[in-house]
Amino acid sequence: MSGPDEIVHQTTRLRVLSALNALPRREKLEFVRLKAITGATDGNLGAHLTTLEKAGYIEIVKDFAGRKPRTRAAITGAGRRAFRDHVAYLRDILDGGGAA
Repeated sequence: MSGPDEIVHQTTRLRVLSALNALPRREKLEFVRLKAITGATDGNLGAHLTTLEKAGYIEIVKDFAGRKPRTRAAITGAGRRAFRDHVAYLRDILDGGGAA
């Protein structure tokens, strides 16, 4: 099995993808909810979301709820595959398959 996906492997990004992967397809989570799930600051979470978006793992949607700006994120097909592959990589390690 290949090594970890360094984009997914980072703890905050792994938490983001885990939360988004648990949602039905095309479902989105609001920035505020992701912030609560990850325990990240606004700036830190924003930077991680940008990294995931540039990798094609998530889609960011900015709109308004009434007059209030809203940022939401959804996982892409590529993001689901990357998350699934990374989980398989971790399971392989836990099952002793990663031992030299």
